[in-house]
Amino acid sequence: MMCKPRIPAKAPAALALALLLGACSLTPVLEKPLPPVPASFGGLAASPPEAGTGADLGWKTMFGDPRLQSLIDLALKNNRDLRLALLNVQAVRAQFDIQDSARLPTLSANAGLSRQRSPAGGGSAASVGSQKSAGLSVSAFELDLFGRVAALSEAAFARYVASDASRRAAQIALVGAVADAYFAQRLAEEQLLLTESTLTDWQRSLELAQQLKSARQRSGLDVAEAEGQVATAQADREARLRAVALAGNALDLLTGVHAPAGLPPGVALDKQPVLVQLPAGLPSDLLSRRPDIGQAEQGLLAANADIGAARAAFFPQISLTASLGYASPSLSGMFDSGQRVWSFAPQITQPLFNHGKLRSELRLAEVRKSAAVVEYEKAIQTAFREVADGLAGRATYGRQIEAQSRVVQAAGRRLALSRLRYDAGQDSRLELLDAQRLLYAAQQNLLELRRNEFGNAVALYKALGGGLSSS
Repeated sequence: MMCKPRIPAKAPAALALALLLGACSLTPVLEKPLPPVPASFGGLAASPPEAGTGADLGWKTMFGDPRLQSLIDLALKNNRDLRLALLNVQAVRAQFDIQDSARLPTLSANAGLSRQRSPAGGGSAASVGSQKSAGLSVSAFELDLFGRVAALSEAAFARYVASDASRRAAQIALVGAVADAYFAQRLAEEQLLLTESTLTDWQRSLELAQQLKSARQRSGLDVAEAEGQVATAQADREARLRAVALAGNALDLLTGVHAPAGLPPGVALDKQPVLVQLPAGLPSDLLSRRPDIGQAEQGLLAANADIGAARAAFFPQISLTASLGYASPSLSGMFDSGQRVWSFAPQITQPLFNHGKLRSELRLAEVRKSAAVVEYEKAIQTAFREVADGLAGRATYGRQIEAQSRVVQAAGRRLALSRLRYDAGQDSRLELLDAQRLLYAAQQNLLELRRNEFGNAVALYKALGGGLSSS
């Protein structure tokens, strides 16, 4: 238990009251657990702190595509989940204000009129009298000698701060979700263009195979193989059309509105101005950067304050009720000095027997604090894992895309040679079809890798706690 200094004998009344109201606190000293993570991100190099981190970047710096920037702007203005998070912050703030108001007395003004008829008796006739009153009253106000009300207020404030951290986390998640959905849309559109181009090429090959069969220069097997290839591309085209529609629907949900006409055109995946080599800083940066860790920390503070309130409930509660005013049978003389009335009613309540209710409430508060510690540690571990995953992707995607680009180039050369050999009658139709399928698959894989690299950059950006600034 922590107590403040004793009240001096000649202290002014206001100062004495202030000291009395916060005389003791039974809230335990909070010792936050050490971060349960290694000192480095799995041996992957991290930029020095003075170089800045990904969290220092605004989302407009992170995402340079003008169309994507416009979509993020729309989402920040219209997304319903973000609106709900903001309303939740306002509700928790109001709850804190309600709880915090209990620390000060409530002053009320009142006025009243009463009329009463007295019965006849003892030689006197029946009479009707009236009484007017006006004054001020202080409602039952608890003297917080053991810090119960202060602890409840502290817990409410921590939950308010936690709700604001949750809102900031929701904003970061929204920025990342819009970027992910946009890159998924770009991938689907470019895969659709590639599929349609490939389908057109394979349809020409089918027409040629049909002409050669009609001229008895090729067998029906070549035609059947070409027909199967065209049908495969047609099926792929339907899948790509569906993917484009689904990506557009996802963006509409995130932005809260259908994409308006007049937005800037999108940038191709291979020319996207996205920062993929984000500086990561040090693991300790996460404790101050990530709003979800801040939210868990505030939850721990609130749970710790709840223990103080549960402890204080074992001690006496002193409440004061007072009133001061005037009462008179006539309005003209109501405020004469002789008509002044007052009352003062202190009350002390000491729990004696409640079937173990208070002790159970204390155990519950202690268990909830232990759970808050676990949630805090888990939030740190989750953040560490997300950053480590992002750094692993940052270190490997560039090299993988470079290698896949060489695969596409080699497949293109193979197709050109296979077509020459097929036209010269040196290779079968099957060899040409295999070369065409190989190039098509290699091009699709390259598009997916580029989109995945951007997705990894978005994930790392969120993991580092970025996305709050629009600059």
